[in-house]
Parts: sequence; C-alpha cells; structure tokens
Amino acid sequence: MVNILICDDDHDIVNALKIYLTNPEYKILEAYNGKEALDVIKDNDISLVLMDIMMPVMDGIEAMVKIREFSNVPIIMLTAKSEDSDKVLGLNVGADDYITKPFNPAEVIARVGAMLRRYTRLGGGALNSAEIVIGGLELNNDSRQVYAEGKQVCLTPKEFEILRFLMMNKGKTYSPSEIYKSVWHEDPIGGEKTIAVHIRHIREKIEINPAEPRYIKVVFGQGYILEG
Repeated sequence: MVNILICDDDHDIVNALKIYLTNPEYKILEAYNGKEALDVIKDNDISLVLMDIMMPVMDGIEAMVKIREFSNVPIIMLTAKSEDSDKVLGLNVGADDYITKPFNPAEVIARVGAMLRRYTRLGGGALNSAEIVIGGLELNNDSRQVYAEGKQVCLTPKEFEILRFLMMNKGKTYSPSEIYKSVWHEDPIGGEKTIAVHIRHIREKIEINPAEPRYIKVVFGQGYILEG
C-alpha cells in the first residue's frame, strides 16, 4: 500500500483524481492548500504528491520549497495550459513532473504509475549512471530497456539508438541527416525518409497520444527535438 497525497483547492478536481486513481494498492490522502499538504506529509509516510500551483493560504510553489527542506518525495504539479512560467518555476524548486489540466485520465494513471515505479525501483530517486530519465521516459543503456509512463516498450535496435541519441541530447534540434549519421555511421542517402519512419514508430510506442507528442517533436524546416 502506498500513500498518495492530492492537494488542490478545487474539491471537484480532488474527487476526480481520486476516481482516476482508484486502486487497491493506493491510499489517497487529501489537502486543499499548501499548508495542509505540509502537515499531511509530516504526519504520514507519503510516496507521491500531486500538487496544484494556485491555492489559497499557501500556494504550491511555496509548499514545494518547504517540502524539499525535509523530504525528497516525488511531486507532480497540476497546472493549467496557460501556466508555462509556473511549470518552469515548479520544476526548478523541486517538482519532478507535471500534468496539465484538463486531465486525461489515462495520462494521470500512467504518470502516477511511472513515478511510483521509478522511485521504488531506484531507491528513492538515486539514479543509476546508466539511466537516462526524462519525464515519464526512462532508458537504460546497460539493459537496453525502455519504459514509457511506467510500461516497458519494445524498440528495435535502430529505434533504441535513435531514442538514446535524442535523449542524450535533450533540447537540441537535429536534422534527419544528422540523426542518420549518428546512428548508422554512414552517409545519409535517403536518410530523411528512413528517420521519419523510425520516428513515427518510436512515437507510437512511447507517446500516450502519438498525434500530439510530448517527447519527440518536429522543428519545422530543421528536424527533430526531444523535449521533457
């Protein structure tokens, strides 16, 4: 049994998340502002926190700063699409991931499962040097295993190499020719079409919604970039 804390001043959102996370292995605790969340975390063994940003009494950012003074419990932010600056600030002060409102139930379940599995498997977040972790995406260079949102995915050798290259160079844009050269180690004759096909297959395996990718994105006229 793991304890999950949901903190949001909107009772309807808390109730909806409780429904999404109905699981005999989860015990859900509730808080409705940052101060209440701090009290719950200090009094209970919490395995994961879902934290809203905009709340009365104490907002989510201030609460995360205070939580990080005494705990490394994983925190997933609950944010609106318009709160990009808050997402960046939250990640900088200690959040591990974020989920955007309105929620996709499948995404909530997947991200919670991925975060719990990662922190349990890695002993509270101590990353193995062979691990590359970006959001809900995990790649192990030694075992050549890949997990997306907590579920293992099966990649071909070339798909694995392409994904590893992009994950190791997160935030950088590469043309299809550059990716082809890095993976095949030869001149990219017809490489653009080859890379496009491989990227499509990778997206189908790692993205919750391949039509709206969270990780591998196209930079028009330049190439591909992996974002987290």
